[in-house]
Amino acid sequence: MRRRTGLILDFGGVLTTSVPACAVGFDRRAGLPEGTFLSVIAKHPEGAALYADLERGAITQAEWNERTGALLGIDGTNLLGRVLQDLHPQPSVIAAAQAARAAGITVGIFSNSLGTEPHDVYAGYGFDRLYDTVLISEHYKMRKPDAEIYTIMLDLMQLPGEACVLVDDTARNLAPAENLGIATILAKDPADTIAQMEALLGIPLTPPA
Repeated sequence: MRRRTGLILDFGGVLTTSVPACAVGFDRRAGLPEGTFLSVIAKHPEGAALYADLERGAITQAEWNERTGALLGIDGTNLLGRVLQDLHPQPSVIAAAQAARAAGITVGIFSNSLGTEPHDVYAGYGFDRLYDTVLISEHYKMRKPDAEIYTIMLDLMQLPGEACVLVDDTARNLAPAENLGIATILAKDPADTIAQMEALLGIPLTPPA
C-alpha cells in the first residue's frame, strides 16, 4: 500500500466543536423544543431543500435565514450566526493538521458551504495561511455527498484517492470518498480522530507526553 500523503478535512465538527451541540443550545435560547432546528433542516421537506440549496450556493445565507426562520416560526435575522453562537475552534485537531503539514502532508479543507454574509463561519481560521487548498462547495454549485465534488477535491490536492485521508463528521459524506480509494475517518471525539489520522498517515501528530 502506498504511503498516504494527503489529509482532507471537513470544517464544522472537525476543526470546530460540535455543530449539533450548537443547535441544542440554540433551541434552548430560542424557546424551541430540543431537536427542533436539526429536525427542520434535515427532515422537513422544505427545510432540508433550503439547507441543500444553501450548501450548493443556490440561495444566499440571508435568504436561507429568512425562509428557515419562517419554518421555525421565529425571526430569521442572522439565524445562522445565532445557531452557531457556541461554535468554537477545536485546537487539538487544528494543531494535528498543522503537524501533518509540517511533516510534508498536503492538507486541504473540504467544506459544505454555509455562505459568508451576514455570518462568516470561516473567519479567523486562517484558511489561506494554514492549508494547502480549500474547497467550499458553493463555488462549485455542488455539495457533499455529490460524487463529482470529491473528484474536484482530489484535483485540487493533486493526489490520487489512494494517497488521501478524509475526516468528516457526517457519515453519509464518507462513501463517495471510499469509492475513490480515499481512507475515511468519521470524526466523533477529537482524541480518537487524531489517533486515527496518525495511524493512517503513519506519523505522530501530537507532542510526546
